[in-house]
Amino acid sequence: MTRALVVETPGPLALVEDLGRPGFAHLGVTGSGALDRGAARLANRLVGNPDGAAIVEVLVGGFRARFTGGACWFAVTGAWGAVALDGRDVAPYTAVRAPDGGVLELGPAVRGLRYSLAVRGGVDEPPVLGSRSRDTLAGLGPEPLGPGRVLAIGAEPGASVPLIDQEAAFAPPDGAVTVALRPGPRTDWFTDAAQATLFEAPWRLSEQADRIGARLVGPALARREAGELASEATVPGSVQVAGDGRPTILLADRPVTGGYPVIAIVADSSLDAVAQSRPGQELRFRHA
Repeated sequence: MTRALVVETPGPLALVEDLGRPGFAHLGVTGSGALDRGAARLANRLVGNPDGAAIVEVLVGGFRARFTGGACWFAVTGAWGAVALDGRDVAPYTAVRAPDGGVLELGPAVRGLRYSLAVRGGVDEPPVLGSRSRDTLAGLGPEPLGPGRVLAIGAEPGASVPLIDQEAAFAPPDGAVTVALRPGPRTDWFTDAAQATLFEAPWRLSEQADRIGARLVGPALARREAGELASEATVPGSVQVAGDGRPTILLADRPVTGGYPVIAIVADSSLDAVAQSRPGQELRFRHA
């Protein structure tokens, strides 16, 4: 019998993600992929998978699923909350062996926003353009998970489960998050005061935050250049400023082009922290 993970309760949003589908921007397709790439890679390593194996990205928690077809190793990283197997708490950031029929539950996240659930062998959904990632903007890749969804688990990987049974676990911060910024392609479109405000003011993540982008709450950033901007390419972490002066950090499922000026770009090393920041949480920017 083929091993599988049968979703009983998906929570608010559960998606299949891997490290994305780069190289298709010329077709209007963004890279997508796991928002917290470090968590996805670590979960895979804990169970002996290649870094790019597909995982389940669970927003906030409330996820419940049953293993069928045989025992299976799994690991949960990323957001911090209660993880239970057959009603008993198990440690996060740890390789755990679930029996055939075992029930996994992820409780509400108390820190961070997104769990990464890896199963040994990876989630074996059909790839689209070389990736098993769900792109929520373009509608590419596996559909969001719903009750009764059966996720096939891939063949045993060549590597064994690492001898170390637990990685050092650092819960995402519940206070201010420091984010490194690099200059954007249109920094000079903004006043000196606006450029200084970006780094000096406290910002908060608004409720308008998803895999496409995270809108920020804070002072308006004034422009010195009032003209219209032709659409130009975006990259993950682009800090795009709308006409009202409010910035939005574009994330993995962003459009490949945008028409608002980009004042700065989140350094690659800080993108995972943005992915785990919760609505209302404070962000502080520093120069990369």
